[in-house]
Amino acid sequence: MALISQIYVPYSRHDMNIQYKLQRYGTDKLTARSYNGMGLELKELKIQQHHGQLFHGGGKRKNSLYHKGKCNLLVVAASPPTEDVAVISEPLTKEDLVAYLASGCKPKEKWRIGTEHEKFGFQQTTLQPMKYEQISELLQGMAERFSWDKVMEGDFIIGLKQDKQSISLEPGGQFELSGAPLETLHQTCAEVNSHLYQVKAVAEEMGLGFLGIGFHPKWAVKDIPIMPKGRYDIMRNYMPKVGSLGLDMMFRTCTVQVNLDFSSEVDMVRKFRVGLALQPIATALFANSPFTEGKPNGFLSYRSHIWTDTDNNRCGMLPFVFDDTFGFESYVDYALDVPMYFVYRNKKYVDCSGMSFKVRLKRYLEMRGADGGPWRRLCALPALWVGLLYDETSLQSALDITKDWTQEEMQMLRNKVPKMGLKTPFRDSLLRHVAEDILQLAKEGLQRRGCKESGFLNEVAEVVRTGVTPAERLLDLYHGKWANSVDPVFEELLY
Repeated sequence: MALISQIYVPYSRHDMNIQYKLQRYGTDKLTARSYNGMGLELKELKIQQHHGQLFHGGGKRKNSLYHKGKCNLLVVAASPPTEDVAVISEPLTKEDLVAYLASGCKPKEKWRIGTEHEKFGFQQTTLQPMKYEQISELLQGMAERFSWDKVMEGDFIIGLKQDKQSISLEPGGQFELSGAPLETLHQTCAEVNSHLYQVKAVAEEMGLGFLGIGFHPKWAVKDIPIMPKGRYDIMRNYMPKVGSLGLDMMFRTCTVQVNLDFSSEVDMVRKFRVGLALQPIATALFANSPFTEGKPNGFLSYRSHIWTDTDNNRCGMLPFVFDDTFGFESYVDYALDVPMYFVYRNKKYVDCSGMSFKVRLKRYLEMRGADGGPWRRLCALPALWVGLLYDETSLQSALDITKDWTQEEMQMLRNKVPKMGLKTPFRDSLLRHVAEDILQLAKEGLQRRGCKESGFLNEVAEVVRTGVTPAERLLDLYHGKWANSVDPVFEELLY
């Protein structure tokens, strides 16, 4: 849901590019990708060198951003550069980055809901993953039939854009919709339904289907084609150096997430703390990844477990979020220490893994703790967080519930919930009982919005009522009706 602006200041109400024109080296762009479990991200910020090298000195951080090394400038972008850029002639400072994040503050009447979800494409006759050639044909078909604009990388079509929506490809061909920023959950769910209709209309004619689940249930990494996007080759080579499960994350996971606004730094801090503390509850409610290569993997949300050994620089709890001093500046300080992956130079990605600067922040909060799932859950995830975070009474009540949770308790939930779900012991009870209170707060928050949106919580209300996660229902089917086969899940969770 990045919006690009054509104004000539270092920050604005829209996401934008900030460039330094490099006389000697041209228009190199340093690009990096961050995988924090949940956080603020500054998307599509390109920083280019002007009259000399940019460097970020190892132990001592300067206010101006500089970086010595084989890559002569630095990047902060998650996608290839766009044509609309803002040009400034002075070095970008840490204060500029802080101000950029602060510029995301919006009055409540301008808060929006942006939902993103991923899904696995497969060939219906063999259940094998889609090949890029099939994905290319699918994208071409959607562009022609439904008037999407094509996104190209060289000769390859790698996505689509239409108004403020975009369709992109994850490393293993996971099909992702990044929705437009919308006012109500009704609009969000209608957007999801329209997208799934369009995808299905073209895919069925090609003998293709799409699966809503958090981790690929059948195929190994070696069986999944890599998409022709330059940065994915770099990531594929780098990931095994920083964690044992990074390639699984790249090729075999799907998620649903929601992006939400804040009105001020104080509001951001409050929402960030609630979001981080309650992510394990969202993980449990939407747990939907119990299979690996045709068998149960011992987890309810294996996708969530994967993040514990993907890249420790980008994953895990962020204890400083709960410090009294936390705000935009401390988040920028944290982000400046995260290593970067690659440079985007002359329309190509160049490996810079291991270098000591990387920042990918957005001027909104991104809630990323849920497994991908069927369409009803794609609407339920934003409903949960909108009800909790967009209503002041519910937000304060959630803060009151979590204010005395210790770092050790939150880390324990992070570790145990992927296996135990709502049955995870917490203090003198179970996490399920905390989830009951949280769900009630979300429902009340939605009711106070006055948009008749609380019905979108019905899907997770049943999970809380029974204490049985979606993954446990799949496991019951696997051991019973499906006779120890995962193949029926492709029909069960077919979009």
